[in-house]
Amino acid sequence: MSEMEPEIKNFLSKILTSISIALLWLLLNITIGIGFNYAFFENTPSFGNYIFYVFFLLTLVLLVRYLRKKWKL
Repeated sequence: MSEMEPEIKNFLSKILTSISIALLWLLLNITIGIGFNYAFFENTPSFGNYIFYVFFLLTLVLLVRYLRKKWKL
């Protein structure tokens, strides 16, 4: 069994980690927003809608910060 070069192994690890975390974030927000009906509001937004959108934006900023830090050379 052959060994991968360390640079390639590190690069593939970064790709896999980035995709996994982004998909987890996406699935979490889809489940909360669409599954529990917090992404949509009927006539006026409710308190749950505000909480969902604040959570969505906050976690999006944290995700982008993490990915930028991870991919910084």
